[in-house]
Amino acid sequence: MNEAADERRADQGNTGGRGEQVAQGERGGERRGTLSVVPTPIGNPRDITLRALDVLRTAGLVAAEDTRRARRLLDAHEINVRVVSCYDHNEQARTKELLAALNAGTDVALISDAGTPLVNDPGYLVVGAALADGLRVDPLPGASAALSALVGSGLPANRFLYVGFLPRKSAARRTALTELASLSATLIFFEAPHRVVEMLADVREVLGDRSAALVRNLTKSHEEWLRGPLSQVHAELAARAEVKGEITVVVEGVRRGESTNGVGAGGLDPDRVIELLLGAGLDTRTVRSLAGQLTGLARNEVYDRVSVLRPR
Repeated sequence: MNEAADERRADQGNTGGRGEQVAQGERGGERRGTLSVVPTPIGNPRDITLRALDVLRTAGLVAAEDTRRARRLLDAHEINVRVVSCYDHNEQARTKELLAALNAGTDVALISDAGTPLVNDPGYLVVGAALADGLRVDPLPGASAALSALVGSGLPANRFLYVGFLPRKSAARRTALTELASLSATLIFFEAPHRVVEMLADVREVLGDRSAALVRNLTKSHEEWLRGPLSQVHAELAARAEVKGEITVVVEGVRRGESTNGVGAGGLDPDRVIELLLGAGLDTRTVRSLAGQLTGLARNEVYDRVSVLRPR
């Protein structure tokens, strides 16, 4: 997870089957290289795929976010290949060198420190330039902290938005969250351990006490999950003297008929509306009908809230 790369972008494999894209793989009858985007393990070294190893073994050049980490990975699998750095501060200059190698017929493998390149990591400029030059780009499937956290969260996965890192400052963070508040898609965030408690507080303040899941040190032996309302997840971490590790946070999208902070689409607090209607002595059927009209909540959600709030 590369926070700097994420902020910068906000402002701005198996090598088989090349014959199927002649226009991308050749120029003037001469074979050009393929740029393979290769995911690497995010914690557990056994999460490297067989196809990724095949591509790394046959590549003529590996472009890595950190050459030292890349060399450890390659040495562990007895792969001897030239490695060059490609990180945030040299990616633009390095792109020219990589394009030259590709046009000369060299297959290039692009890797990041962990996970899938470009997702909070360098590689965007390289891939964009390669495609603009008509080169073949081969994205391999593999490790992804965002997707692993999503499928383990217990939250809906049919529609989701990967957000990455929110702004560091609370005011800017809340502004960014406000723009996400009306989305029904499940939201996926990365956060630094020293800021996650403040981040969770802001998320709860802006989005309301939605269901959430937080995973720390994903795929490692000391992987930890916290699931429940945002208030519960926040309280658990706030009680700790220190939080360590790489963190992914998954948050439920807005429910139908509800906007932020648990306030209905009509701008009214549904629970307060229901309490007032019940307090007026109206029968539950009438309360449900009026509450739905006033707040815009879905019928099933109104039913559930009335069932909880009505006097026993």
